[in-house]
This record gives sequence, structure tokens and C-alpha cells, in this order.
Amino acid sequence: MIIEEITSQDFLEGLEQTRTVLVPVGATEGHGAHLPLGTDSFQAIDVCRRLSERRPVFVAPPILYGVCRSTSQHPGTLSIRTETLKCLLIDVIEALYRQGVRNFVVLSGHAGGTHNATLLDAGECLLGILPEAKIAVVTEYDLAAGEGKGLIETAGDSHAGEIEASRMLATRPHLVKEGAQEDYPCFPKHILVRNKQHYWPSGVWGDPTKASSEKGEQIEAIVVNALNRLVTELENFVEP
Repeated sequence: MIIEEITSQDFLEGLEQTRTVLVPVGATEGHGAHLPLGTDSFQAIDVCRRLSERRPVFVAPPILYGVCRSTSQHPGTLSIRTETLKCLLIDVIEALYRQGVRNFVVLSGHAGGTHNATLLDAGECLLGILPEAKIAVVTEYDLAAGEGKGLIETAGDSHAGEIEASRMLATRPHLVKEGAQEDYPCFPKHILVRNKQHYWPSGVWGDPTKASSEKGEQIEAIVVNALNRLVTELENFVEP
């Protein structure tokens, strides 16, 4: 049940089937010269929608902005502050809780460390103020990392590389451009830098030339299956 597409009555009837909601969180950031700025958001949205076709769950309107440190200077990146993301997620989940939802899966299509630490921090705060809530926070990357490892040829593939290019070729081939090349960032260890684009001009971390729509379809299926298992685990979870 896609919340923004259903009526109030549909929502009430949906609560009789499930008290679980998926909250897709993405980002609007540079993904090289070949992938759209909304790649992370598209991936999270697509997986949530696919699972909603398989089992009764709500899918919340997506959060399309994230914390993007490494790509903050790349053209088109729209990064928000950690405080903003934390407050937004807390507000969204509190609103859903007031409407009767009790199980929350926050699925991030953006794998940035600061971004996901912020989502976890928001989740921990919510546990303290919503006594009946059960919350899971996970990235798509983590869901697929184990099972999808054999599909990916590029060691350490991460951003705008083989994995994400394959996903976009499978779901939105009309948005994928030509000319992508293998590349990796070269940030200094432990040292914070102002001119981030100097150390990562392409915005590519991996090898998008090895991407294919077939790989993308298989990766997406793996993520959907893993998300399905997580939802079942969360719904059955009883804290001692």
C-alpha cells in the first residue's frame, strides 16, 4: 500500500491487514556522468514497492534528501544537515505511529556513513519515546552484500559503479548515459578536506563498465527477498 496513492479509508482498512511500514530514504547526489542524481532514492523506492506487491505493508512517501559528505561538491548534489535528516525521520515516524503503525523498517538507498549513522541515531531516539514501536534501520547495500557478492566482478565496488549502474540499467535504462569509466576516490586517511571534488573528480567508486541489466535484476531480487525476511523478523520480534 503506497501511502500517497491511497485514500483515508484505504489506510484504515490497511491497518486491519498490517501495522508495518517501509520508509524509503534516498539522496539526491552526483553519481558520475552516467547515472541520475536520484539513483539512491530510486533503488530504495523500487525495492519497497516491489515488496508491497508481495505482502501487506505500507510504503511511506520517500525521503529524497540525505547527508552527502564526499559528493557534496559534485554538480547536482543536494545534501542536508544531519540535524535536519534526524528531525525529519523522527517526525515522519512519529506521525505514522500516531496513525496506528507499530513496525518501522527504514531502508536507505544511500550508503554514506554519516547519513546512516544519523538514521540509526534517530531510530534510537524513537525507541525511547514510542513505547510500542519496533524499528529496523538498514541499507540496501547491507541487505545484498552477502548473497550478491558472487554476481559482482569489481572488488570494493561502491558508488556509481557496477552495482548501481546494473540496478539503473534494469529499472530505468532511459536515464543511464554512456561514457562511464572505472575510478576510485583518493581521499587522505583521517584528514578532513575542503576540496572534496579534487580527491574524487568522477564520483565513481567501482567499474560501471561491467554493469548489465541482468545483474541489476538479480541484485534487486536479492534485496527484495532479504527485505522480506527482515520484515518477518521484525514483526515477530519480542524484546525481553
